[in-house]
Amino acid sequence: MYVAVKGGERAIENAHRLLAHERRGDRSVPELGLDQISEQLSLAVDRVMSEGSLYDRDLAALAIKQARGDLIEAIFLVRAFRTTLPRFGSAEPINTADMRVQRRISATFKDVPGGQILGPTFDYTHRLLDPALEQGFIPEEPAITEAADLSTPCITDILGSDGLIEPSPQGAPAEITGDLTRDPLRFPAARDVRLQNLARGDEGFLLAMAYSNVRGYFRSHPFAGEIRFGEVEVEFFAEDAGLTVPLGSIELTECQMVNKFNGSAKEAPRFTRGYGLSFGHSERKTMSMALVDRSLRARELGEDLVAPAQDEEFIMSHSDNVQAAGFVEHLKLPHYVDFQSELGLVRKLRQEFAEANEALVVEEAAE
Repeated sequence: MYVAVKGGERAIENAHRLLAHERRGDRSVPELGLDQISEQLSLAVDRVMSEGSLYDRDLAALAIKQARGDLIEAIFLVRAFRTTLPRFGSAEPINTADMRVQRRISATFKDVPGGQILGPTFDYTHRLLDPALEQGFIPEEPAITEAADLSTPCITDILGSDGLIEPSPQGAPAEITGDLTRDPLRFPAARDVRLQNLARGDEGFLLAMAYSNVRGYFRSHPFAGEIRFGEVEVEFFAEDAGLTVPLGSIELTECQMVNKFNGSAKEAPRFTRGYGLSFGHSERKTMSMALVDRSLRARELGEDLVAPAQDEEFIMSHSDNVQAAGFVEHLKLPHYVDFQSELGLVRKLRQEFAEANEALVVEEAAE
């Protein structure tokens, strides 16, 4: 497809040096440290960790710095690094009911066990630029308490106790969970693989698909059953020792969406679930993920397939921003041979078109 260009090595090396120069910017401005990116651009770091499938704040901050703030490029860097790491095993399933909650809200019940915890959020801010931030503004200390470390049962359990919502699916003990990082994507895909795909999917793409659902294509009015953000413990079963050991804690955002299901000839009307889970504080991502997860369950629930977000192959094949960016950006590479081929074909077709028109004119003149 491509042709070799002699002497290109020097141009590429200079392009690398120019990129490094532009990345650094004005030398009179202090250089960004990874700790500054990790602490002050934390939501960007959370997105890179989540869509890069690697929980490491320092590496995500490094990738953002190296990518000059291009988050998709940073996600690409993190995924590439991830492929070099050895795999020792799989962690035990986490229990989000034991999360040390920093934020927990429900749009379905006002008074919930444990209460609503507003936490850090843009939800109640005025969307006005704050000039004080230009001058190194130091905010006053907030009045906060320690994150709740008591068990906070899921809001959907309240509906479940009355049989008003489908039970949370339980995997079989011997069932092997799919792994998109090792096995190619195949259709139809089980829900575990779909959720992995959505967790790694581009936030903007999922947001657009979720918006299409609630805007009317799916004829659905979902409710945010619960959104929670906090720390959970990660544990690993060490076979040699015969016991489970804690590896540390990570921050997660979890969302459960509640959708009405009108029932069928075999099932009574009830509510159904959509689920989202993401590294860090990523509410918009997990909400979008939960909405799309629910729409992708249409076939399972016997619903008509009428909306773009219900098309499993379309969603899962186009949600990955690394693949999408790679395919689109490869168009910048030389396509000289391909273009010359199509150019010759277009010229030939134009010549045939002109000759046909000329013959038609002669024929009409003869009549």
